[in-house]
Amino acid sequence: MFKLLISWILNGLALIGVAYIVPNIHVDSFTAALIAAAIIGLANILIKPILVILTLPVTILTLGLFIFVINGLLFWAVGNFLNGFTVNTVLAGIIGALVYSLISWVLSAIVLDKD
Repeated sequence: MFKLLISWILNGLALIGVAYIVPNIHVDSFTAALIAAAIIGLANILIKPILVILTLPVTILTLGLFIFVINGLLFWAVGNFLNGFTVNTVLAGIIGALVYSLISWVLSAIVLDKD
């Protein structure tokens, strides 16, 4: 439970980092970043598997690169859904999702121990 809470906080920090790095992505506060991180996590758990199955032929044709588009669309959709977290364009969503994944991975690797 403690590890999940730390991971959630790290994802919120990663979202704030994305807002500083990627243009067209804005986070109003740390609270908004925490809420957005939770919603992004839920979207990745609930919606992403359905989208991956529905777009499987395109994903195979693009050798898996279409997964980046799916991640970006989910990131962009959460940005349009929430107040306090804004993603202006789909391209910003794709780049933001990639940067968010990298920052989150680095923070988790640094902070969380490898059990």
